[in-house]
Amino acid sequence: MLESFDRCFIFSSLLELKYLNYLDLSNNNFTGIPFPNFIGSLNKLSYLNLSLSNFGGTIPPQIWNLSNLLYLDLSLNSLTASNINWLSGLTSLKYLNLNGVNLSEATTDWLQTVNLLPSLLELHLSNCELHYLPQSFPSVNFTSLSVLDLSLNVFNPSSIPQWVFNFTSLTKLGLRQCNLKGSIPKIAKGNICNLRNLDLSENYNLSGEITEFFQALSECSNSSLEELYLGINQLIGNIPHSLGNLKRLRVLQLYGNTFSGSIPSSIQNLSCLEILSLEDNKMNGTIPESIGQLSELRELRLSGNYWQGIMTETHFLNLTKLSYFSLSSSSSNLLVFNVTHDWIPPFSLKYVKILDCQLNSTFPAWLRTQKELTKIHLVNTAISDTISNCLWNLSSQLVKLDLSHNKLMGNLPKSLNFSFLLRVFLDFNHLEGSLPLWPHVTELSLRNNSLSGTIPIRIGQEMLFLKALDLSGNFLIGSIPSSINEITYLRSLLLSNNYLSGNIDYHWERMPGLVYIDLSKNNLSGGIPSSMCSLHQLMWLQLSNNNFSGNLSLCLKFISSKSLMTLDLGENILSGPIPEWIGERLSSIKILSLRGNMLFGKIPKQLCNITCIHVLDLAQNNFSGSIPSCFGSLVGDKYFDGIIFEEITAHMDFVVKGRQYEFYNQISIVNLMDFSKNSLSGEIPTELTNLTFLNSLNLSWNHLTGIIPENIGALR
Repeated sequence: MLESFDRCFIFSSLLELKYLNYLDLSNNNFTGIPFPNFIGSLNKLSYLNLSLSNFGGTIPPQIWNLSNLLYLDLSLNSLTASNINWLSGLTSLKYLNLNGVNLSEATTDWLQTVNLLPSLLELHLSNCELHYLPQSFPSVNFTSLSVLDLSLNVFNPSSIPQWVFNFTSLTKLGLRQCNLKGSIPKIAKGNICNLRNLDLSENYNLSGEITEFFQALSECSNSSLEELYLGINQLIGNIPHSLGNLKRLRVLQLYGNTFSGSIPSSIQNLSCLEILSLEDNKMNGTIPESIGQLSELRELRLSGNYWQGIMTETHFLNLTKLSYFSLSSSSSNLLVFNVTHDWIPPFSLKYVKILDCQLNSTFPAWLRTQKELTKIHLVNTAISDTISNCLWNLSSQLVKLDLSHNKLMGNLPKSLNFSFLLRVFLDFNHLEGSLPLWPHVTELSLRNNSLSGTIPIRIGQEMLFLKALDLSGNFLIGSIPSSINEITYLRSLLLSNNYLSGNIDYHWERMPGLVYIDLSKNNLSGGIPSSMCSLHQLMWLQLSNNNFSGNLSLCLKFISSKSLMTLDLGENILSGPIPEWIGERLSSIKILSLRGNMLFGKIPKQLCNITCIHVLDLAQNNFSGSIPSCFGSLVGDKYFDGIIFEEITAHMDFVVKGRQYEFYNQISIVNLMDFSKNSLSGEIPTELTNLTFLNSLNLSWNHLTGIIPENIGALR
């Protein structure tokens, strides 16, 4: 890397090299230095590479003078171009890479300018902030183009133009994340026979079937296609049998679409295939045993479909190079993964993901042979056994372990040698014993097991790297250790549905990154500490079903998070009125539950300022006065996002139609208002009939009078 003195010396020296033919300053750090203008005077240059060197500013028009230039790479800097007219002077150019150069001001005429370069072989304009993609282009001069990459440009919504497939010499076409829509255009026979790499992935609105496209590929006597990326679009239909004609194919990524049907039997012809990704489609049927003959396969991704039948050792017979395997089925465990107890796989996996499939009830013995595993997902696979020691022996290399939703039994090891920052999910099993202390773990979920005893007093010192801790639904007793506030990286703390007691008056401000706190359904008592309420990033605070006491206003006045989405203080012994400033302080809230306390006074009309609220539950208190008519102006929304932190999903109890339900994934569709069992009086406001988004409205057990509004029955 060049120092500032070196830069000045080199730049001044280069001015003397008027006959310089080759200049490469790539992979340096010229931060703060604009594009060197003197380069325009080096008119003998045929090769210029300034990529990845942190140059800034505008590309000077003097570069137009480099008429002998064959190779130009200005990519991965902080450069802009008010126009690209200077390209017209580079008539000999064969290679042009402007990846990452801001061309937003040149967006409408970029193609006409590039068309002035008749010798161009490679054109790289990825991530250039281009917004205009011409749909027609009658006369193309750079007919020998081999590489065209326009990826990562958010074009105004448009279909794939026909002209991009008119270059018979094209070997690589990149249109990833280009905001394209519609179907893949019909391609003239022979136009894509030289194409080796095609990337149309992540356009989201690219739709239609791929049968004609595969037919065009198969019409080539010897298709050159090696890599095909069509993931994350809206493509439909079956994968055509003609897939088997693409015998040079190494990468096939079709994930994240709506493909249906089964894997064509012709896949056995793809002897060069290294990556097969069919994840997250609607494919069904049985998985062909012929996949086991694809000896070059390194990645086999089949999860998120509707497979049926049985997978056996035959499906893996010759997969000696397999390092990544994923499999799941949404067909209610109609897919069985059935291998013999003494099976020794031919491969050595680094990643295994088997979800919603039926394994044998015993822990998979074949995992003992997998010495290179770093990520293990065996979720909802009907394993009813203790966790094998062979798995714990891998602890020094694992970065993620997910064995949730099984019937695992036994105690967890007290200590493990986790050398990497690890994510561990063992929730929804039958594990017993005390809580272990595992250093270097960043996420630990042991929800819904049968763990007992106290939370170790040194958890704060031993598990310093924790970002998420979920111990909900166990049999833990005692107080929450004060050392927990030493886990300064903690973002999510879930300890609900245990038998924890004592107060929580700790230094919560020492955990400034906390986003999600759920201590509900315990025996906690005392006041709600102001240091908890004042956490700036807090989005979810759930303290219901405890014995917290004190004045409601004393807690609420310390809330400082503008992004607080849920506040559940229900079923405690809080007292006092709802403060009038609540609508301003909690303006972003989606769920507000204060039910089952000792609150009194009038319901403040300022609550109407929380216009997008989904759940407002004030039931079982002693509120009096009338229901504010302005509640009819709450706009609500049909859905909201209940996911707070990566793989942790919010859950909450709601009383709907007089019965209590626990909601997990469906929490985002709940819309309710409950003022029941108070001392409210007056008439029911007719404005409440505007709340068409409501699932449940409960005004029972009050002293309301008058005529029930006619349209109240129209509420959902």
